[in-house]
Amino acid sequence: MSSTYSVTEAQSQLPGLIKQAEEGQPVRIRRRDETVAFLVSRARMEAIVETIEILATPAAMKAIGEHRAGRTKFLTLSALDD
Repeated sequence: MSSTYSVTEAQSQLPGLIKQAEEGQPVRIRRRDETVAFLVSRARMEAIVETIEILATPAAMKAIGEHRAGRTKFLTLSALDD
């Protein structure tokens, strides 16, 4: 679960909030009771970007759909040696 801080609180506690995000705990930043930003770790952001890239790739989405429909054929690694 993420922690929520006002902009003013976040400004005064930034080093600690960065550490919190690095440890895998997203931080919400709010202004007037509305979340306006998130602070997340680099690893989490890279995972989000990678997911977006996959979702934007038609061939990847087709492969995911084929797998979900049970039409994906898997081979053993030894079959690749033949």
